[in-house]
Amino acid sequence: MMEEEERGPGALYHMFVLMEDLLDKLKLLDYESEVLEKHNMKALSRHYFASSPYMPSNPGEQFYTFSILAWWLINEAGRPFEQPQEYDDPNATVSRILAELRTLGGQVDFPPSKLKTGSGEHVCYVLDRLAEEALKKRGFTWKKPNYPTEEMEEESLVEDDAELTLSKVEEGMIEEPDDNEEEHLIDLEALKARTNQNETDTSSKPDDILESNVDAAEWNLEVERVLPQLKVTVRSDNKDWRIHVDQMHQHKDGIESSLKEAKGLLDKLQEEINRTLEKVGSREKYINNQLEHLVQEYRSAQSKLSEAKEHYQQGSGGVTERTRILSEITEELEKVKQEMEEKGSRMSDGAPVVKIKQSLTKLKQEIVQMDIRIGVVEHTLLQAKLKEKSNMTRDMHATNIPEPAIGGY
Repeated sequence: MMEEEERGPGALYHMFVLMEDLLDKLKLLDYESEVLEKHNMKALSRHYFASSPYMPSNPGEQFYTFSILAWWLINEAGRPFEQPQEYDDPNATVSRILAELRTLGGQVDFPPSKLKTGSGEHVCYVLDRLAEEALKKRGFTWKKPNYPTEEMEEESLVEDDAELTLSKVEEGMIEEPDDNEEEHLIDLEALKARTNQNETDTSSKPDDILESNVDAAEWNLEVERVLPQLKVTVRSDNKDWRIHVDQMHQHKDGIESSLKEAKGLLDKLQEEINRTLEKVGSREKYINNQLEHLVQEYRSAQSKLSEAKEHYQQGSGGVTERTRILSEITEELEKVKQEMEEKGSRMSDGAPVVKIKQSLTKLKQEIVQMDIRIGVVEHTLLQAKLKEKSNMTRDMHATNIPEPAIGGY
């Protein structure tokens, strides 16, 4: 809150202006076809990343959109950057984005947790800074606008039926009367000429013609009948410079009379303002003298605060680096645990032992059968040998028959 008060009351609405500039830069980079169509994302509104209690927000979707746009802009700026996935650790993703922003020359004077919400002034600043670097990489430069030259047209009075001033209405009524009225209007010049002619003619006429023998009632009726037609109009030209000069004199007199009254009031007001300023100045000097030691303490506290902010920024940078290392070590540990679990499950499994026992029993049975067969074969061979031996002995005895026995036959 203190920082916002130092920046001014308009700091809260700076993110809306920054978001509109960011959207224009993204359109220049053709983000619709490069990002939205490839990732099946919706088009961004004018205030998508601006945080406000009057706007709907979805922190998960906004953070994923922010990470995808940051990855694309960093690659467009010429820096290799791995695409973040939806289920990645947000702390690691933010630390990687801020590290790339620092390498591109961006100033990071805020904690990384400001980007995890996916909206706000810091999110708009990071994307706007990356968009500027991407535009520089493409060689885009902002040019001054070329305003069309407007030709000076001749002054012409365009009369609109819907917008008629009072002067134009009066002028139209005077200069363009109806045809029926013109028949009944009397021209002064013709009237003067006629009166002059009548004056000259009266000298030659007798005096008894001036006497009227008309009845008074008939005269009154004739007057009532002719009275509506006896209209005398004086046609004045509004474009005459004399009329304008008279108006200028009238306005000048009005201004001078009003100025005399207002000048006295303004002089009094000036004196009161001067006295008030003197009082304020003397009071300000008194307050400065009384609060000088507090101002010095405030300045020293402010310098200590700036030093603490610098230390905090340095520490936050180290913390983000260590957080990244911790995330890598955690991933390796998860892999080792998974391998250990797989080996343990294999070692605790008794199915191979049962198979080995079954194969051993089969081997024993086969060995017993083979032993029986071997015994049968040995016995058969022994009988064959004995039989052959007996045949040999019999043949031997048959060849050794005594001679007397042979002679007796």
